[in-house]
Amino acid sequence: MGKASVGGTAPAGGEKVEVDIYRDTPVRYLGYANELGESFRPMAPKMVVPSYIVSFGYVFADTYSKASKARRSGKTGNEVGKIAVDTLLWQSFASVLIPGFVIHKVVDLGTFATKRMKMSPPVMRFGPTAAGLLAIPFIIHPIDHFVDVVMDNSVRKMW
Repeated sequence: MGKASVGGTAPAGGEKVEVDIYRDTPVRYLGYANELGESFRPMAPKMVVPSYIVSFGYVFADTYSKASKARRSGKTGNEVGKIAVDTLLWQSFASVLIPGFVIHKVVDLGTFATKRMKMSPPVMRFGPTAAGLLAIPFIIHPIDHFVDVVMDNSVRKMW
């Protein structure tokens, strides 16, 4: 999450710092709803699609918010478009697609491992979900950083 404090001011210096509710507050976690869906896939597969709807809803809300703000600030249509595309790509990859893929694979690996090791039924049932849930906090910041680097060296260089 960002460096701005929730409250809108910097901790020192009294300088106003704008808080981005989509990246600097707990609203950011709506983008990770699909990770919960992927974690619970073995136990509640019907949660997966709704979790992606919530996550992509978050992505589209942030994209709309950033584009609207750019338009209100007097940016040209081209600049507004670039901001919208940048936000849509960044959020789609950093909040939904890559984390969803990683958690899906963690759960798959957990399912495979518990079956292969012939673990007890409760471990086979809850272990993969627990592994997926436990992985979430460890993947967030590395994925955000990875997406920043990739976008800085590709799409953002084009414009």
